[in-house]
Amino acid sequence: MAKTQGSDWADDLDDVDVAILRALSDDADTTNKALAQRLGLAESTCAHRIRALRARGVIRDTRARLDGAALGLPLQAIIRVRLGNHTPEGVRAVYDALVATPRVLQVFHVAGMDDFLVHVAVQDATALRDIVLEHITVHAIVRATETQLVFELRDGAGMLA
Repeated sequence: MAKTQGSDWADDLDDVDVAILRALSDDADTTNKALAQRLGLAESTCAHRIRALRARGVIRDTRARLDGAALGLPLQAIIRVRLGNHTPEGVRAVYDALVATPRVLQVFHVAGMDDFLVHVAVQDATALRDIVLEHITVHAIVRATETQLVFELRDGAGMLA
């Protein structure tokens, strides 16, 4: 089944799918065997369900979460980026450049006063300044930036809470 624009995957998920998603959201490293035991499923059923959830795009990926401080990148910030004009090509070009910038963790294309929120992890204030000056404000359509330091970051309750 292909996902169509406007389709609601939640309508297609049963209780087993949701249980699998909750368990994987809590611990994506869990083995199929452990997950099947936890949920009272056959291992083959559990593996099939996970493959189907991936194929449908419900599970997008699995990533390791890295500790920036342990990697020498203790400073995190959100850089607000405002564009001066909004041609589709210009917006796409800036978006593509932002996500390709080293030390960028996430880029949000947003509505409102700002156009992008860029979450970065860097070693110090000089590296933060360099991202702004060498990777963001070099684009002719960037009108303004504002940088906010992240003091602490916590996970929220999640999508299935």
